[in-house]
Amino acid sequence: MKVILLKDIKGTGKKGEIINASDGHARNYLIPRGLAKEATDGSVRELEHQNANKVKKEEQAFTDAKALAEEINKFEVTFKTKAGEGGRLFGSITNKDVSDKIKEVYKMEIDKKKIVMDQPIRTLGTTNVQIKVYPKVSAQIKVHVVEG
Repeated sequence: MKVILLKDIKGTGKKGEIINASDGHARNYLIPRGLAKEATDGSVRELEHQNANKVKKEEQAFTDAKALAEEINKFEVTFKTKAGEGGRLFGSITNKDVSDKIKEVYKMEIDKKKIVMDQPIRTLGTTNVQIKVYPKVSAQIKVHVVEG
């Protein structure tokens, strides 16, 4: 019996897949527990329609993310902080500091977890910081650290 899975089932398949299950397994386990429904012509068409809508939404989100990345690439933020000999900062500038500064200057909320920094910034100068906007879409901003 062909069924459409409504949830991910370990060892059986993922949500939205059409699988061939034995009649007993489908009627006694999958369907009563709401894990699957029978794959009729109408339900298969409905599934294809849902998948097409999902693809359209993902493409739109990807396009929006690219536009946002282009906008973010123009951002530059400046931190004024105290520094010691050799341009080493007293303290450091973290991804949370960068997120807060972007919010303050550009009025745009960027989650600190999306700001990729191997280590906090501990020296004066300009650093390029990567921001993950969407999977496979990232932007870079310039972070200037000056003594002040």
